[in-house]
Amino acid sequence: MIGPAGLVRVMVETRPVDFRKGADGLAALVRESLGADPFSGAVYVFRARRADRVKLVYCDGTGVCLLSKRLEDGKFCWPAITDGVVRLTAAQLQALLEGLDCGACTWPGQHAFPSP
Repeated sequence: MIGPAGLVRVMVETRPVDFRKGADGLAALVRESLGADPFSGAVYVFRARRADRVKLVYCDGTGVCLLSKRLEDGKFCWPAITDGVVRLTAAQLQALLEGLDCGACTWPGQHAFPSP
């Protein structure tokens, strides 16, 4: 897979975002809305209103990376839309990006970022 691998912290923003935003716009959203550091090495996952699109923003040590995926058929399995962030393991991120049917999946508890 092209993108983050190994031991990574994965944070899923549960609210849909404006998918016209690029890497810089989403990195700013991580800093301003989530109060987190987009250059920390964590992977931030964003969803569109239509559940068939996903964008990942992460820093690989040399710059900010943007990975975007749109499913040709079907939708990604997303947690309920609430305020906050869901933390995933690398394996759960891989399953999400593969578009696996997660009807039986359980999402971990939602966590808000601590205030700066």
